[in-house]
Amino acid sequence: AVAAWRGGGRRLTIHYNYLLRHFCAGYGISPDQPVNAFSREQFQVLLHGSAKAKKPRAEFEGVIPNLVRRFTHTESEFVKHRLGHYLTEGLCPVCKGARLKPTSLAVRVGGRNIREVCALSIQEAQAFFGALPLDGERAVIARPILKEIQSRLGFLVDVGLGYLSLDRTSGTLSGGEAQRIRLGTQVGSGLVGVCYVLDEPTIGLHQRDNARLVSTLLKLRDQGNTVIVVEHDEQTIRAADHLVDMGPGAGAHGGQVIAQGSLEEILAHPDSPTGAFLSGRRSISLPSKRRDLQHPGQRLRVRGARENNLKRLSVDFPLGLFICVTGVSGSGKSTLVNDILCKGVARKLTRTGEKPGAHDALEGIDWIDKVIAIDQSPIGRTPRSNAATYTGVFDPIRKVMSLVTEARIRGFKPGRFSFNVKGGRCEACQGQGTKLIEMHFLPDVYVTCEACRGTRYNKETLEVRYRGRTIAEILEMRVDEAVLFFKSFDQIQRLLKTLRAVGLGYLPMGQSSTTLSGGEAQRVKLSTELGKSESGHALYIMDEPTTGLHFADIANLLDVIQRLVERGNTMVVIEHNLDVIKTADWIIDLGPEGGEAGGRVVAQGTPEQVAAHPTSHTGRFLREVLRPGVSAGA
Repeated sequence: AVAAWRGGGRRLTIHYNYLLRHFCAGYGISPDQPVNAFSREQFQVLLHGSAKAKKPRAEFEGVIPNLVRRFTHTESEFVKHRLGHYLTEGLCPVCKGARLKPTSLAVRVGGRNIREVCALSIQEAQAFFGALPLDGERAVIARPILKEIQSRLGFLVDVGLGYLSLDRTSGTLSGGEAQRIRLGTQVGSGLVGVCYVLDEPTIGLHQRDNARLVSTLLKLRDQGNTVIVVEHDEQTIRAADHLVDMGPGAGAHGGQVIAQGSLEEILAHPDSPTGAFLSGRRSISLPSKRRDLQHPGQRLRVRGARENNLKRLSVDFPLGLFICVTGVSGSGKSTLVNDILCKGVARKLTRTGEKPGAHDALEGIDWIDKVIAIDQSPIGRTPRSNAATYTGVFDPIRKVMSLVTEARIRGFKPGRFSFNVKGGRCEACQGQGTKLIEMHFLPDVYVTCEACRGTRYNKETLEVRYRGRTIAEILEMRVDEAVLFFKSFDQIQRLLKTLRAVGLGYLPMGQSSTTLSGGEAQRVKLSTELGKSESGHALYIMDEPTTGLHFADIANLLDVIQRLVERGNTMVVIEHNLDVIKTADWIIDLGPEGGEAGGRVVAQGTPEQVAAHPTSHTGRFLREVLRPGVSAGA
């Protein structure tokens, strides 16, 4: 009955079985007795432990003290991650979340203390400070302070962050939100002659708010600064004074300047992939036919969702479709999909996992066999992890190497060709190919291992060759090259072709996961799902998968999404990109605004139905790209 004490290996299972038998003997409980039949005292002892028992030496630590002790003292990241599923955050019982002492909270301005002011949204705070009833000496003292406050709050509203509360913790911000907040400090400083470099500032921003961000960037330029932006968003690209288009492909196929100049020059350039999409020569077309609600009764239904800004929301997710959840920034999309739908389904299916956000009920889970969240987090934390190990293609490759004559003569098994275990790997770097040098007051640095020179293997292992290549040289192959190299092995071919299908044919199989971009990591995860045999109905959840992707990459991504849905699965995607939204089977549009003015369903249905809705901000922009022959990149 104790989920946290299961699945820890044979030794731990024996240990915890002993502890539970010890507990039962000390309190006169039959081991076969269901937990829901325990008395209140017995249940409290099971959870919290007690030194008082009916028999001598029957002290029991308790499940919760045991988990706290293990979580506090372990040095294993795996154990911390596993036990972290049983933790939940709660308000401090003393300050009730205010963080400050009563004496600090006793100071009030305009009838509010600092806790109440920080609980306001940025938009509400702007109105509050703009209407402060100050006069005389108080107005003179406050004037320069209020000017600074209003300037910063005004900027945050201008870049679409008016829905955020002032006390929103940084860990809950998206990358784009955090970047725009840092940009706010620079705009307020009024510096001149500065070179600003931004990497995809439009992340998480709805098309309606893009114009305000672009206006802010132009304001920085007009103050006498240089603004360099790495971006795929069409509106931002079109607003630039000078464009540099890199390519022509990705990875080893890229690294060249294809075109540079004004927008008109890029549009006219025959070899520019970006120009081809922006001019309409290439486009992401609408699906020839959208999937129908074939089984109207098969749906996931969230009832009474009220976490964060959701207004007791009830909404249906039809199964077997490609579903887009849309809406302006801060409308409640991530709360609904990630905090309630994803965590709720996972908890119901596995009886473990993080606690979902506040809601009344989650219905229809019986139609789902598993839930898989595919995000842009790294596929591994160390240089040893890579696309080959993550997708599983490395296992059959190692088996092939063990069948080579030289390997059989020396008695090498597949494990010999693994860099994760002792035997064939280089022990100087423990199979990482690099060594971590701690620089103390500077960032840590990885340097190539001097013993193996980055190959990860020892000399004996590298003497075994298949078709003239060592295992290290095979790992250096790009996916496209490896497909041809292993053309005689169906299993290897199948897994490699899934990597190529998601647009990663340029990727070296052994490239360290720590060097992959977020978009590449996400596509490796997608390819792994494509490579699996079909088993049950999976609910896939993705949050802004187009982050960091070019128009051409988005076309590959959509192809993979459609293939997963064609297998009978359900795909739920949070997205602002119109090329993705227009190809969905079903849209759930939240809003109408962000923050407290959001949290409601504005429209739902097919893209055509949402585009026809009179008050949907998403529908307004969607109408333009649904016109025949028009692409979001055109």
